[in-house]
Amino acid sequence: MSMKKHVISAGLTLTAALALSIPAIQLNAHHAFGAEFDANSPLTLRGAVTRIEWVNPHAWFHIEVTKEDGVKEPWRIEGGTPNTLLRRGINKRSIAIGTEIVVEGYQAKDRSNSANGRNITLANGKKMFMGSSGTGAPTDGADATEAR
Repeated sequence: MSMKKHVISAGLTLTAALALSIPAIQLNAHHAFGAEFDANSPLTLRGAVTRIEWVNPHAWFHIEVTKEDGVKEPWRIEGGTPNTLLRRGINKRSIAIGTEIVVEGYQAKDRSNSANGRNITLANGKKMFMGSSGTGAPTDGADATEAR
């Protein structure tokens, strides 16, 4: 085999190996609700949206919560997949940065400032299901599609 064909063959093999490893990396990043969040630790957070990440496998809403002592604390709220949120009526224009929201959800098991969001309520009272449910998630009636 000529050197040129050998280099091309090696390059294709490397490209194929990388392409096959990407789905495995993404699957490892996905988790069941019960692996990270505590169904026995519901919480309600009020804060202004500072950033939204429309990424798979879960969208993330970042908010700044002002505690009773006036200290501001950042929180990360996990939502459903971007596709699930779209089906639930939440898109990139639904919630602007700076919008004050109330989030009902469940705290992370490690007690960090991270939570799984179930509902978002806007200042006008509109409530939206965040679409994050699945293995280990409570069946609390927030998801209209879950079995009762």
